[in-house]
Amino acid sequence: MPVVHSRVTSALRVFPLALAAACLITVAAPAGAQDVLSKEAAAAAKASFLADLDATSSKFIQLAQAFPQDKYTWRPMEGVRSVSEVLMLAAFEGYTFIPNGFGGKPASLGTPEEMAKLRTLTDKAQVVDHLNKAFAHAKKEIDAIDPSTLTGTHKLFGRDLTTPQIATLIGGDLHEHLGQLIAYARMNHIVPPWSK
Repeated sequence: MPVVHSRVTSALRVFPLALAAACLITVAAPAGAQDVLSKEAAAAAKASFLADLDATSSKFIQLAQAFPQDKYTWRPMEGVRSVSEVLMLAAFEGYTFIPNGFGGKPASLGTPEEMAKLRTLTDKAQVVDHLNKAFAHAKKEIDAIDPSTLTGTHKLFGRDLTTPQIATLIGGDLHEHLGQLIAYARMNHIVPPWSK
């Protein structure tokens, strides 16, 4: 257990520290300006999120490659996402939710019917290809965002959130799905490649 804890804490060390610093800067702002970050704090939050996204996306892709094709339709029980469904959910987040959350452009994925078909992909090569493309899209979109546009609040799920709050929400969601995939892998006697 200490080895796992050590890996998790070292992998996540950069992300929470930068977000905490950005949140402290927000809290220290003058009265009435608590929702405003400095450009430097917004740039730090963006850089921290991108660093975490690099690590997280790499692990999604490594796990996608580690699962054999015949396990892509495996699910732990009825009514729960299968391996490929979790992977394609992560891809859709890279194509749409992640860039949109920061004010970037979502990828064009075609008609609603075409998007629905993408969500049901079970071919390993196609799923891995979509993960690579989706995370590359998210990184490109976020990287192109001017930090000065991230200093205030943005609407997400009907709420006004600061950049650190958005980064925490999106990062937490990605880590939740990654943890789900790690559990799926262990249940199928697949060792996550980075822990070998």
